[in-house]
Amino acid sequence: RISISCLLPASWHFSISPVGCPRILNTTLRQIVVIGILAAAVSLLYYSLVVIRNKYGRAYRDKRFHRYLARVTDTEATDTNNPNLNYGIVVDCGSSGSRIFVYCWPRHNGNPHDLLDIKQMRDKNRKPVVMKIKPGISEFASSPEKVSDYISPLLSFAAEHVPRAKHKETPLYILCTAGMRILPESQQKAILEDLLTDIPVHFDFLFSDSHAEVISGKQEGVYAWIGINFVLGRFEHTDDEDEAIVEVHVPGSENKEAIFRKRTVGILDMGGVSTQIAYEVPKTVSFASSQQEEVAKNLLAEFNLGCDAHQTEHVYRVYVATFLGFGGNAARQRYEDSLFTSTALKNRLLGKQTGVTSDSPYLDPCLPLDAQDEIQQNGQIMYLRGTGDFNLCREIIQPFMNKTNETQTSLNGVYQPAVHFQNSEFYGFSEFYYCTEDVLRMGGDYNAAKFTKAAKDYCATKWSVLRERFDRGLYASHADLHRLKYQCFKSAWMYEVFHSGFSFPVSYSNLKTALQVYDKEVQWTLGAILYRTRFLPLRDIQQENFRGSHSHWRSFSFVYNHYLFFVCFLIVLLSILLYLLRLRRIHRRMLRNSSSTSLWIEEGLPPQKVAGPL
Repeated sequence: RISISCLLPASWHFSISPVGCPRILNTTLRQIVVIGILAAAVSLLYYSLVVIRNKYGRAYRDKRFHRYLARVTDTEATDTNNPNLNYGIVVDCGSSGSRIFVYCWPRHNGNPHDLLDIKQMRDKNRKPVVMKIKPGISEFASSPEKVSDYISPLLSFAAEHVPRAKHKETPLYILCTAGMRILPESQQKAILEDLLTDIPVHFDFLFSDSHAEVISGKQEGVYAWIGINFVLGRFEHTDDEDEAIVEVHVPGSENKEAIFRKRTVGILDMGGVSTQIAYEVPKTVSFASSQQEEVAKNLLAEFNLGCDAHQTEHVYRVYVATFLGFGGNAARQRYEDSLFTSTALKNRLLGKQTGVTSDSPYLDPCLPLDAQDEIQQNGQIMYLRGTGDFNLCREIIQPFMNKTNETQTSLNGVYQPAVHFQNSEFYGFSEFYYCTEDVLRMGGDYNAAKFTKAAKDYCATKWSVLRERFDRGLYASHADLHRLKYQCFKSAWMYEVFHSGFSFPVSYSNLKTALQVYDKEVQWTLGAILYRTRFLPLRDIQQENFRGSHSHWRSFSFVYNHYLFFVCFLIVLLSILLYLLRLRRIHRRMLRNSSSTSLWIEEGLPPQKVAGPL
């Protein structure tokens, strides 16, 4: 006898005896079948709720953080024997030298919504395939015929690492930056002509006329922005509720509805000479005047990172502005020039001797307390002694921001579209990191109040105490005496540029200062090759389409089909419930139509014989 209790679809209980059951099944076999069905249902439920969840939950978490976890896998040596691996080469021709970077990526997965998974190639010793030579390419302005010989060692270095069979399909890009920009156009053209003529003769790389050019500061900034956001995984559009998203009005589709996608990060980079800012402008911008609109055209870049020009999910509008003279060292030089000129003028007008001798130095609030310094100009020396007044230093350098009264402007009165401070995130590199970490030891998440307090304390500390701490190794290993002496000024400069120049509120808490991203120094060359190879996935997608429907279904990720599994599971579960209900109705009918013989059998009595017809 089998007894079954069930709470769905209502609370009921019934028993099935061997009488009335089909003869094909005996009681034991029926028990096995029903128990097996129930066990299968429970197993499917467990599989769906636990195994599937763990598998795809982990897969999704890996996708969310795979850029972070990749800092381990990216350090592995590149498998040059893998035939499905593609390669790309970028030469960064800077002002002081040229560097070559070799990148690699696997076959595209066939999903037009995903970008290529580009990584830096690593040699057998797990070191990045990078090489640098000096001087800068601009030094050959007067002898352009020597440029190809100058750059040949870099290309030979890359040719040794890229498999020979891959040379003809490996794109080579030679992109020149600051040093070449200042040359006359005729000299730029002569240098590029020599490269385009000689390189194809000696190397088999994929190298066309558009692969060698002088890029603008705006392009360089866009490439840097692309590289940072790619490494952070901000171009992977997901539906995770934990991810910060923004509402985006895609450029060129003003009549369409806005889309929601992952929030990208902005970058702030303060070098020795210049400062640069780059961030996405998600919504359509408005201008205060026609002149401002004209200026904005040179500062806003609109581009599509996707392989399909008709798809808008990878269309971005990015603001990029570079400010020469606003780097840490250049700003200090401007400050000292102003001090020297103004002090000399006051001495002449008032008959004073401030700064003329070390006994009557100029009291500089931007130097640590009692620190001594000198300014030399035109054979004259001006003596300085620090007073370590951080707030006064900030007040003195504020005019160097060159701010105007116009709306939506930043340093030098340059147009700057509004930043949505409540839903934005920025990374600060170079001097933003050095100012917060090298001496103050508070790099990472930026907090204006804590930074101000630390900077005040540092500036007000006597120079002798700072030297003692330096000798004891309490500061960063690469911090030197130059950093110690000008830390007070650079802290004030960084603070004013960020809060006064770029108008970030003091309460802004989404700035992270960093030297590297996931333990890697991210170069603008990564963004360059990602942008310039954006159409390559079309080749893999077309090949994937030719493989036929069976291959298509095999390659189609189960992540997109697990909903079908749940539908099938629900159908099976519903069928089991209907079967149980059917058994219940059969049982009731058996009870109503049961003969006395059945009752006697259940009571253990022998059946009575009924007289048959005569």
